[in-house]
Amino acid sequence: MKTTIIDSPASLAHRVPDGHPEHAGRYTAVREALGGLDVAEWTEAPQAPVEALARFHSVEHVDRVLTACAEAGLEGWVALDPDTMVCDQSAHAALSAAGGAMAGVDRVVEDGEGAVFLLARPPGHHAEPDRPMGFCLFNSIAIAAAHALDVHGLPSVAIVDIDVHHGNGSQCLAERDERVLFASLHQSPLYPGTGHRGETGLNGNVVNVPLEEGTAGDAWRAAFEAEIMPALERARPALILVSAGFDAHADDPIGGLDLVEEDYAWAAGRLAEAASEFAYSRLVSVLEGGYDCPALGRSAAAFVRALARA
Repeated sequence: MKTTIIDSPASLAHRVPDGHPEHAGRYTAVREALGGLDVAEWTEAPQAPVEALARFHSVEHVDRVLTACAEAGLEGWVALDPDTMVCDQSAHAALSAAGGAMAGVDRVVEDGEGAVFLLARPPGHHAEPDRPMGFCLFNSIAIAAAHALDVHGLPSVAIVDIDVHHGNGSQCLAERDERVLFASLHQSPLYPGTGHRGETGLNGNVVNVPLEEGTAGDAWRAAFEAEIMPALERARPALILVSAGFDAHADDPIGGLDLVEEDYAWAAGRLAEAASEFAYSRLVSVLEGGYDCPALGRSAAAFVRALARA
């Protein structure tokens, strides 16, 4: 597939206290790993206009985040919850992440096909319409999905979440919009404690596949084939969005699954095949988690390389 990397250098401006797992080194590790690939076009993420966030988030949520960033000052931080910290430039980073995701949708819709990988932080899939949480300020992939539906007029979209943690915020979008399929493979029990099989959304448009700690690549792939692929086949979305978290890697200090780089390359290939079959070859992936920097970089590179070769 024709593959574009949308890069958000503003990611570096989102400072967190020393020892926080969601630090700027994650962005640097992935950028260096992707820079070694001769497989993609690069472009820079624009900032999302604040009004675009309202397609998913409440005005109160947006105001709370922006106000906290302003109050943090040049050297400080404000805690939005015990895990989620912001500095004065965090809003710039989060708006660029959302803008990059929207630009990815614009690119594949306007080109008529292609794959996009968004390199940006902070992640977004835990952010709910009115609640920042789990390192996430604005839910970039939910905002991008709403942009595809409401601005481009696509009839349906799918969000496939391969992060080790359940994307509770993204599921909120599917629970209020039947045009969205949300499908997630994730470790359970694990933060944020959501993502049970009984959570099925509107008319079955939520598909959760909880996996036990220690699940390795063969079982993960089997679950993907048995549950995620049939869900995509049933929904036949006009666009596939991927929450590309790489914290299910065996080396990750936060997750407890045992994937390796080859599993992510395999997933990218299967998602590209699905996009080619019934999503007009349109696929947009957004970086989410991954907290062992070497494993994160290798996994992201394997994923993007596989997209480009699909």
